[in-house]
Parts: sequence; structure tokens; C-alpha cells
Amino acid sequence: MPVNSYLRPDEANALVSACVGIAGAGGLGSNCAMHLVRSGIGKLVIADFDTVNESNLNRQFFFRDQVGRAKVEALKENLLRISPECDIKAVAVKLDSHNVREVFAGCNVVVEAFDSTEAKAMMAMAFAKGPVPLVTASGLAGWGRSNAIRLRRIGANIVAIGDGETAVSPETPPFSPRVGIAAAMEANAAISLVLGVEP
Repeated sequence: MPVNSYLRPDEANALVSACVGIAGAGGLGSNCAMHLVRSGIGKLVIADFDTVNESNLNRQFFFRDQVGRAKVEALKENLLRISPECDIKAVAVKLDSHNVREVFAGCNVVVEAFDSTEAKAMMAMAFAKGPVPLVTASGLAGWGRSNAIRLRRIGANIVAIGDGETAVSPETPPFSPRVGIAAAMEANAAISLVLGVEP
């Protein structure tokens, strides 16, 4: 695993022992996964049914020679180049209310990284009552206004990242810097929850 000499042994052990689930392997999920692996998280469960296409390369953690491949398999390959010891379960499935709890069984934290509002709502309904905390994102399209992307609590079990309003549109397309900020904040929140610190 990547070594962070600034961590106490108990912190490093908590991270390497943790399992984080990631629902979606696009702009949010792929970059969040990269930050988690670099931070020493020992196990990931990544679920997505999509394939890499050329339009993803402007903001997602994939490369041109991976176009056409399943996102979960391509992402697993990239993450293992950072940390060969990381235990990564790549699940090529479309998540829904019937399978989401089973796919992420055993995870300490789950990160929602979907595009659609319907999928986001499904995740919130599935995890709102716990016991596994959910980190979600909403409102991260466009560029500028970095300080508008904030963290807030929704009830006892959900941590939300974003400005809560800027949806993808022709005027506010998904753009790498702002998507990347939100992905890093999701990873930061997940790490905080693993370490028992308020995100």
C-alpha cells in the first residue's frame, strides 16, 4: 500500500483494514477511488455497468487505450498500478434497490458517484437508515465557484458534497476541475468516517 509516513500506526492500520464501496466509476467514482487508494484504503468494491468511451477522458481516471472496456475492469487495472496490494472487487452490474445492499455488504462506507438523480435517490433511500454511512454528491457541474462546493450532513447517516444546485446542462457541462474537487471531497469524507473523525 502507499506509505504515508505522517500517519500514526493505528491510523494506517485503520485505513488498510477498511473497505469502501463506490457506486459508479465515472468522473466522481474513478477519481474518488484513485484518492482512496493513494491514501492507503485496503479494499474497494466498485460497481458500474458502463464502458469507457472517448468523451469520458476529459474528466475520468481512464486512458485512451482503455476505450471500449468495462469501466470497472479498466479502473481496477489503473488502481493496481498505484497499489498492487489493494484488494479491489470490480462488479459489472447496474445497481438498483434490489441488489445495492448485497453488492456493498461488508463495506465500512459507501460512496455514491452516479450522474442521474434517480440513482442518487435510490442510494439515499437504501442507506439513509444505516448502519453503513453514505457519502453522496450533487451540484458539481461547470467551472469556477470552487468555494460553493461544500460538505453538509443530511440526517445521521448521509454526508453530501457539492453546491446542491448546479446540474449538468449545455451551459454547465461536467468539467474536470470541479468534478475533481467533489471527488476528492468524497474521498476525504470517506477517510474521515473510516478514522472516526467528523467529516
